[in-house]
Parts: sequence; C-alpha cells; structure tokens
Amino acid sequence: MKVLVTVKEVAEADDDFAIEGTDIAESDLEYDLNEWDDYAVEAAVQLAEAGIADEVVTVTVGRERTEETIRMALAKGADRAVRVWDEALDGAFADVASKVDLFEAVVAEEEPDLVLGGVQAADTGFGATGVALAERIGFEHAAVVNDLDVDADAGVAHVHRELEGGVEELTEVDLPAVLTVQTGLNEPRYASLRGIRQAQRKEIAAKDLSDLGLTADDVESSLTITSMYEPESESDAEMIDGDAGESADRLAEVLREKGVSA
Repeated sequence: MKVLVTVKEVAEADDDFAIEGTDIAESDLEYDLNEWDDYAVEAAVQLAEAGIADEVVTVTVGRERTEETIRMALAKGADRAVRVWDEALDGAFADVASKVDLFEAVVAEEEPDLVLGGVQAADTGFGATGVALAERIGFEHAAVVNDLDVDADAGVAHVHRELEGGVEELTEVDLPAVLTVQTGLNEPRYASLRGIRQAQRKEIAAKDLSDLGLTADDVESSLTITSMYEPESESDAEMIDGDAGESADRLAEVLREKGVSA
C-alpha cells in the first residue's frame, strides 16, 4: 500500500512586521512545516512501521526553498518527496482549486491507496484542500480524523472523527481514500540526527507544470490579492509598564478615573 501525504510549508509573521506590496516582508517571516501536516506524516510513518504501508511519499507545492522544510518529513520517516513548482505559479495566489489541480496530477502519477493531509493550514486556514481533492479524484473521504486504524487486507480505514457540538463519529471509509487529520491523532516524533542525515540522501523530485501535463491556464487562480494593510486599532487600551508597585499605582489611578473605585 502506498500512502501519499500532502504537506505545506507555512509562514509565521513576527509580532512586529512590515508590509511590502500585497504580502508581509520576507525578512519578517519564519517558515516551518504545517502543524496539522506533521500529524499526517506521523500517521503515515506509523503505518509503514506496522508493515501496512509499503511506501510513504510526501508532496508539496512550493519553491526550492521549501525543500529544507520538506526534508524534515523525510527525516521523520517518509521515503521520498515530490515538490511541484513552476514560474507560472510565482506571484500567484494558490487557491484551493489551483492546488487541487496540481495534487490531482500527482495522484494520477503516484496512484496511492491512501492520501493523508492536515485538516487545515496554519496560514490560510481554508480547511478545504483535502475534501476538494477527494471530490476531484473520486476517492472516499473523511475529515477531522483523530483516530485511525487501517485494514489494508479488507481495504478499509476505521476512522474516528470529531464533529461540531462535541459529537464523535466512528465510521468506515473504503480505500482508496483521502483523510484529513486533526491534531491529537498521535504524537509527532522529533527527527533524529540519523534521520536528518538519511534525509539528505532521499529523493525530492522537482516537477513543473509540463511534467504533470498541465499548463498555466489549467492552474490559474480565481482569487487575487488586491491589497494588504494592517488594520487601524480602535482600542484605547493602555499597556502598563514598570515594577509591581508602579503598575499597581497606575492601575489604581486608571480605575479611579473610570469611576470603578473610590
């Protein structure tokens, strides 16, 4: 059984950041593997360690820079990786439909029995890519999976899902399937020094649109970022500095000004 894991490098902005054009300044961003995808990688590696999965392949959409982040998934036990990027994607906002176009082409090439991914990404938070991919490729799917047991011989995944209102569901999903996992499904491992060294020798296949049989028109985004700005604050909150005594004095003063205390 082959498991394909969709992973994403996400950006986190510093507390203080500058805006350049329609994006946050590159110097104010830090990059890491998406938290939810980390749990998906761990689930796939555990399936391999249990002898259920024969191969774990990760796939991401991103520039060459993302390989440093994606190698962390390889260091944790994934066998190889596919990185999709093309100059036609540079500067474009990769909406859900565009990413699904790319992942659909990779799925057709890899022919996985199971596709795993995080419920959402920490940056955009759409939470729609996995479900949309399942619909596009005709796989069964389940979202918000927080427990997973795969019976490869029976071709079934037993999944436990956390739904709205505290409702929990235990259901069976026929393979091939797409499952998006929630944090708490497992405990993602730290990459060992040996794993990090081995990851340097593992394959990251770089593919552009032509390699996947696609054109720029096929993945043109329907969304465009027209502007980005930091919203003006309407709060009149005051940050009280100083030691405990000074802070207490100022707080008492503010409370008297507001008529809260005598």
